[in-house]
Amino acid sequence: MSQVIMVGCDLHDRSMLLRMAAGSGEPEERSFANDGPGRVAMLEYLFAFARRHGSRRIVFVYEASGQGYGLYDLLTEQGIDCHVLSPSHLPKSAKRKKQKTDSKDAQMLLEQVRAHVLAGNSLPTVWTPPQALRNDRELVRARLETAEAQTRVKLQIFAMLKRFNVELPDWFRTNRSWTKRFVQWLRGQAQRLASVVIPVLEGQIVRFEMFQRQLVDFDRHLRHLSRSPLYRDACKALRELPGVGLLTAMTFLTEMGDMTRFDNRRQVAAYLGLCPSSSESGDADDRKGHITHQGPGRVRKVLCQAAWSAVRTDDVTRATWERIKRGSPKRGKKAIVAVMRQMAIRLWHVALSHGTPAEWLTPPLKPPRWLESSPAAAGTNAA
Repeated sequence: MSQVIMVGCDLHDRSMLLRMAAGSGEPEERSFANDGPGRVAMLEYLFAFARRHGSRRIVFVYEASGQGYGLYDLLTEQGIDCHVLSPSHLPKSAKRKKQKTDSKDAQMLLEQVRAHVLAGNSLPTVWTPPQALRNDRELVRARLETAEAQTRVKLQIFAMLKRFNVELPDWFRTNRSWTKRFVQWLRGQAQRLASVVIPVLEGQIVRFEMFQRQLVDFDRHLRHLSRSPLYRDACKALRELPGVGLLTAMTFLTEMGDMTRFDNRRQVAAYLGLCPSSSESGDADDRKGHITHQGPGRVRKVLCQAAWSAVRTDDVTRATWERIKRGSPKRGKKAIVAVMRQMAIRLWHVALSHGTPAEWLTPPLKPPRWLESSPAAAGTNAA
């Protein structure tokens, strides 16, 4: 009788601990190295396990982490039904936190996949972007991270000037723009400091200029990417919205990916962490808190910047912000979060109207490779 093979994998940088079971049978546990030969050995063992139980389906789950999606790609290539689970949506308890082991984590994942296969429970999966979109994300994320690094250097320079009582020039206070004139002024101030401090400020200036050159280079590549067929029409339409620039549009498109994953605006807001948290039980049926902050923080950051830009430049957006703020400074943050949510939903509607590229759709699962005549060779080729 054919049974479904279910596998929970506790994935680490150097090891993979598997808890697997056929149907409702007793689970088995095996450990493999997380490298090329180790993954080949794991595939061969899974293939033998599936053939022994006459199975045509293997369901494999592991938690999302900094390991990326390489294991997912390998398993799906072999015809294994792989799911990457969201760590923030998996069951946690105080007892589990105090008695945490790799074996217990793998067993918890096995219980999740068993509940999915045998009882029809939903799995807390994360959407796995295709390789092409992952490549595009690397460029956009590098651009965001470089800007953050440059901002930290700026703050360090300001802090140093304040510690040594160096006043900023009046012409800089008007717009606080880091022009070549201001950088030249900074170099002049270094000569007024103690000799042991001069290399510190000069080093920070060098770092600022290095990040500035990187930003110019990243922006050039980002403009080129935005003009590619995958992004050209959608990016152009998004940039027509108030406050939305190239970086905001490309961050939204690459981080959100397949817009058809969301059925309505509530799902979009929940995914971006822009909906209020709740703690409701018994008579307390209307107890809302701060926004959940779940989902991609990069999108929230660029949405915040875009929302403030729209408040300053667009009358309709500013009127919305003023109406929610009600003239109270304490409601300023709530008002800008509401503007961010409205902007995110508008961006989603516009991007959705331009369709999802075929390259981003999940391909159909390939036939099981362990049913081929040479399973060992199939596992070796997959690595």
